[in-house]
Amino acid sequence: MKSSTNLVDLAPAVQLLAGAALAAAVVLGWLAWRRRGQGASAWLAALTALTVVLTFDLVVFGSFTRLTDSGLGCPDWPGCYGQASPVGAARQIAAEEAAMPTGPVTHSKAWIEMIHRYLAMTVGGLILVLAVASWIRRRELPHSPWWATATLVWVVIQGLFGKYTVTLKLYPAIVTLHLLGGQFLLALLVVQYERWQQRPLALTDGTRGLLLAAVAALWIQCLLGGWVSTNYAVLACSGFPQCNGQWWPQDMEFEQAFSAFRHLGQTTDGQLLGLPSLVAIHVVHRAFAVIALGLLAFVAWRLWQERQAIGHRPAAWVGGLAAAQLASGLSNVVLGWPLAAALMHSAGAAALVAVGTSLMARSHRYHPAGVGVRGRPDPHAA
Repeated sequence: MKSSTNLVDLAPAVQLLAGAALAAAVVLGWLAWRRRGQGASAWLAALTALTVVLTFDLVVFGSFTRLTDSGLGCPDWPGCYGQASPVGAARQIAAEEAAMPTGPVTHSKAWIEMIHRYLAMTVGGLILVLAVASWIRRRELPHSPWWATATLVWVVIQGLFGKYTVTLKLYPAIVTLHLLGGQFLLALLVVQYERWQQRPLALTDGTRGLLLAAVAALWIQCLLGGWVSTNYAVLACSGFPQCNGQWWPQDMEFEQAFSAFRHLGQTTDGQLLGLPSLVAIHVVHRAFAVIALGLLAFVAWRLWQERQAIGHRPAAWVGGLAAAQLASGLSNVVLGWPLAAALMHSAGAAALVAVGTSLMARSHRYHPAGVGVRGRPDPHAA
């Protein structure tokens, strides 16, 4: 495998940036054609929506890259053995694959890894355009241009997480932050999309507070889920609802399990990470899922109660996605972590983040007619 002195090779950087610029230009040109004659604001709103969709695709494809063990399919950054594509690195890849046919470097894994990088750079290019256009058209925006600026800053940070995912050989803390960072990028874009849509939800204070608690729990659960995945702890527990025949395994080890400063599969002192640590990682994720799903179910119920004011779709989205997430999570355990179920579980988490963020961005306080903030008569009510 490529030596540690060549983990960062910027030789193909110009070609990669040119390719990303071309891909972004094609997207922008298609969008301009679709929105011709509608004005700059309509174009910018459509670009925000399209970037949300592509970012969701990026998050899901990033999960596919990890689930297929393709994170080191090209063991240097930003290219592949100093080339802009696996085509130019075919000889090196073939040599690595011949020495170790199951990876981490194979032709298919190299392509998966590089397609993920191509998509990430294209999304980054679109976000750059969004940031520049937001400042130019800031008087027409329904939100501050600083949202787009923060998104641009964050996509650069995400690129660095991607770099260190490779150069630090799938260091669990970095990989988990990279996974969580992709969802945070999606959330930033969803907020801007909802500002363009102007679709307010008049929620009662109790429902808004419950929604905030559910979204916070969802982020914690995503963090725990990323930790399970990056430490390959999905199969540490067999059976459901028990884990390895026990409701609460007695030999779990938590200190090394949740240490952020250790390499993949190792303890902090370089020893092999044992099964008790992997079981602890899995059980904590499974236990907190009860809290997160319970809150989401409660939110769905409260939204359904308020459907006459806000419609039935918010409740249907939250309840449906929570149920699907439960089903895909159980499938991973019962069916032995099949790729389709694992990918659906990752996509479901991203979808829940997007929907939760959307509802939070749209919500505002609602007071019944004639009632003020603390139940006092509203002097402005008709």
